Amino acid sequence: MSVRELKRIEVLARVKAGTLKVKDAAVLLGVCDRQAKRLWRTYQRKGPTGLRHGNAGKRSNRAKPAKWRRKVVRLYRRKYAGDAAAEEAPFGPTLAAEHMGNDDGVPVAAETLRRLLMAEGLWTRKRKGVVHRQRRERKAHFGELVQLDGSFHAWLERRGPGGCLIQAVDDATSTAEGRLSDQETIWAAAAVLRQWVERYGIPYALYTDWKNVYLREPTEAERAADSAPHTQFGAMCAKLGTRIIGASSPQAKGRVERSHGTSQDRLIQKLRAQAHPRSREREYVSDAGVLPRPQCPLCPTARGRGGLPSAGAGGPRPRRGLPPRDRAHAGERLGGASREPVLPGHAPEPLRAGAQQSAGL
Repeated sequence: MSVRELKRIEVLARVKAGTLKVKDAAVLLGVCDRQAKRLWRTYQRKGPTGLRHGNAGKRSNRAKPAKWRRKVVRLYRRKYAGDAAAEEAPFGPTLAAEHMGNDDGVPVAAETLRRLLMAEGLWTRKRKGVVHRQRRERKAHFGELVQLDGSFHAWLERRGPGGCLIQAVDDATSTAEGRLSDQETIWAAAAVLRQWVERYGIPYALYTDWKNVYLREPTEAERAADSAPHTQFGAMCAKLGTRIIGASSPQAKGRVERSHGTSQDRLIQKLRAQAHPRSREREYVSDAGVLPRPQCPLCPTARGRGGLPSAGAGGPRPRRGLPPRDRAHAGERLGGASREPVLPGHAPEPLRAGAQQSAGL
């Protein structure tokens, strides 16, 4: 019996004992007087079992046929269950349901598939502890802050060596770009930045961790001359007018960290399922359907005016950057001097070849 039915039995038992009137029982049950009288008459005729729903214990009229259920489970075992001996991770129910509908022509809801797999012992309910943390509010405009970070993982499983997925994630919209490389090096990070610039334009600021690839401590000579220390990657960003901000903890750049977690859950299986040649798997990452892309011209998470008008297949490029009255405030908030923001709205076309060469990209 459901909780509501057990509550009805308890209340009507008090009516039968004479400690409660029917009209008062209606208030406790949250029903009208007429419905309370109907329930009371049913309770008098059939007892507590009469309050049980008539369809309880019966097969649902909308239940999937047993043949269809066996077909879905066999398909999952054959194609998506992975191989523990080969150290292949299984597809999760949500990802497997997407591939079954798109690749195999077997549409199935993710929750339906999850229940089927749990009944067969192919999936267990995973619960992650939630730690309370006050999250920083998103930036108001696309391109105002881009989080850049690398994640080392066995992305190619046994088909190739482990590598580093470097991702750039926009703080305002969670738009992501990524690329696989052997290590998190200067040129690997520069390749991701160039990929971002060619698709969206020059970002206003980058949010990275304190690695020598992005930031470094000043030398004694630099301290004496009061000059800013730059890595080779930092010098490229300085020529582009992009400021690099160092994060004090991984949680500070949580958007790119969560994007890494999503990629580790989905990208490995997608690379295996698409069966791309090893030489092309690294270039396939950005178009694998894992990294979030803006789906509409006006992104609901971007609070700035001007929105994200589409500029063709290359993706969103705002025609306008920050409003004039917000420019000085944005420069102050990012810790830099007030200046014209170098947002995609101010560079609607990809960076010219001469500018790319001068920036070192």
